[in-house]
Amino acid sequence: MSVKSNVAFMPLNIAVLTVSDTRDESNDTSGQALVERLAAAGHQLAEKRIVKDDVYQLRAVVSAWIADENIDAIVSTGGTGFTARDNTPEAIQVLFDKNIEGFGELFRAISYNEIGTSTVQSRAFAGMANNTVIFCVPGSTNACKTAWDKIIEEQLNASHRPCNFVPHLKTTTLCQSRG
Repeated sequence: MSVKSNVAFMPLNIAVLTVSDTRDESNDTSGQALVERLAAAGHQLAEKRIVKDDVYQLRAVVSAWIADENIDAIVSTGGTGFTARDNTPEAIQVLFDKNIEGFGELFRAISYNEIGTSTVQSRAFAGMANNTVIFCVPGSTNACKTAWDKIIEEQLNASHRPCNFVPHLKTTTLCQSRG
């Protein structure tokens, strides 16, 4: 349930990462769904990339985005299953300063209503690194829509109450330090 406050909406700079050995810009429906949703919510697309499901390539891209002062949030799609090529958790979780355990738990609870017990094979997860929030969701377009529509959009909205991640992000920290 969304609760609004009188705090003004703050557009964030969000990077979108598609993890796939087979997708390109012509067939990346999951990444495109995230781009469309973040724009519709009033946020800015900072960058969009498609990277092969390789631990070191993933870490390199996400590490650069975490270090970039102009990126507040990262949403990654793909590589969260159980095949031999699903390496997103192993690649990204080591970069976190803090895990956001509730994201994966909530995503699977919501997904249960959509796909039943198959949701146990989702390793969706999230965390914070260098004042950047990172959400990693499955590669299906429907999973991306569920994650954004039912969790991420509210958590990246400064007016959502009782709490959201915006006060913890680089943009907010930079604005506060300029005093």
